Amino acid sequence: MNCKFTLFPSFVHAVRMLASLVIVLFSTGTSAADRPNFLVIIADDMGFSDAGCYGGEIATPHLDELAA
Repeated sequence: MNCKFTLFPSFVHAVRMLASLVIVLFSTGTSAADRPNFLVIIADDMGFSDAGCYGGEIATPHLDELAA
């Protein structure tokens, strides 16, 4: 049985973009008060309409609180 692990190009692109964002955010020499607030949420197989704040059936109270 020949099993070969491959990554989808879109996943590789997303990982590269996330790594670039992290590098840029941590490479700046500004103080903590000058930096903008960013929150990156990574979820597997979840669309924007799955969260409760956007009418989804899944209860997501913490995400709903962040969206308010």
